[in-house]
Amino acid sequence: MRDPRIYQDREDPYRASRKPPEPTRCPECHASFQDGRWSWKTAPREAHDMLCPACQRIQDEFPAGFVLIKGDYAKSHRDEILAVVNGKEKREKAEHPLQRIMEIRDVAGGIQVATTDSHIARGIGEALHSALQGDLKIKYSKDENLVRVAWKR
Repeated sequence: MRDPRIYQDREDPYRASRKPPEPTRCPECHASFQDGRWSWKTAPREAHDMLCPACQRIQDEFPAGFVLIKGDYAKSHRDEILAVVNGKEKREKAEHPLQRIMEIRDVAGGIQVATTDSHIARGIGEALHSALQGDLKIKYSKDENLVRVAWKR
């Protein structure tokens, strides 16, 4: 279910104004656009080549979401936290090829996860909160297609 707080009328340069021709294959990740959506279905040989929106974001280094994981718990339970983060991405990415982690890096006071889609950022925050409790804050930007999620315990 889509979150109504995400402002769908904002202009997103990575949301195509029209659908790509079918079939289309991403030359980078090999996801395909068929039957009106991106999936991991194998594209036929005659498919058009076009970067999928997720690979385009990765190439441009332009995330749609950030998850900031902070606090002493993050330092002492890094492996457990990253298992939750990576497990959530694995489950989402299997069904939705455009929902991916772009980067996980250490930042002052914790860990930052950059994502290709706002829904996966929110999902990671919710997965952390569900598995490990703590405080979860989600902030959608009104001016850009971006979500910032903060989790702390």
